[in-house]
Amino acid sequence: MHESIAGRLHELDGWIWRPEVTFSVYGERGVIDVAAWHAASRSLLIIELKTRLVDPQELVAVMDRRRRLGRAITSDLGWDPLTVSTWVAIEENGTNGRRVTAHRRLLRAAFPVDGRGLRAWLGHPTGRIGALSFWSDHLEEG
Repeated sequence: MHESIAGRLHELDGWIWRPEVTFSVYGERGVIDVAAWHAASRSLLIIELKTRLVDPQELVAVMDRRRRLGRAITSDLGWDPLTVSTWVAIEENGTNGRRVTAHRRLLRAAFPVDGRGLRAWLGHPTGRIGALSFWSDHLEEG
């Protein structure tokens, strides 16, 4: 998934990205799968790649923590975001589809933007978003 997401970001004007960004801020530690930066809009996008959706509640909590800490996490990269957004890209398969459906209210409350909305935002990032979409070789509805 990393390679496929990286290829998509590379195709988009103005985006740069870093894989596996580690952090320790205020005692909170972790790794961001992909941190993407759009300098013109000063938009930071924190991307979580999930091959399996196991614990939706934990996913929501982890992404909220990363969004809150995003500015501090990426300051070492020289990025100074006006907005910090999140995107959960879930590998498209039947099991993940059933898990998303079973937890759709929780997941949509935390990540209201789907693949279509994410595609539009990536082309012209304005404001903060929380997105969840299924991923195969390209952005999918979800």
